[in-house]
Amino acid sequence: MSSAEASDAPIYAGLVEEQGDVPAEVRRVAEETLLEVASTLDFSAVRAQAAGR
Repeated sequence: MSSAEASDAPIYAGLVEEQGDVPAEVRRVAEETLLEVASTLDFSAVRAQAAGR
């Protein structure tokens, strides 16, 4: 169990067991998306122009 121990939240633990750890999966996908966007879109030139104003 990654997000909750069975003794802390037995209902949540049961749901994680049945459905998977949805919050952890969402977090992982969001982090991957941020990395992909950061590598795809480079706004450093725009930031440099804005700083020079």
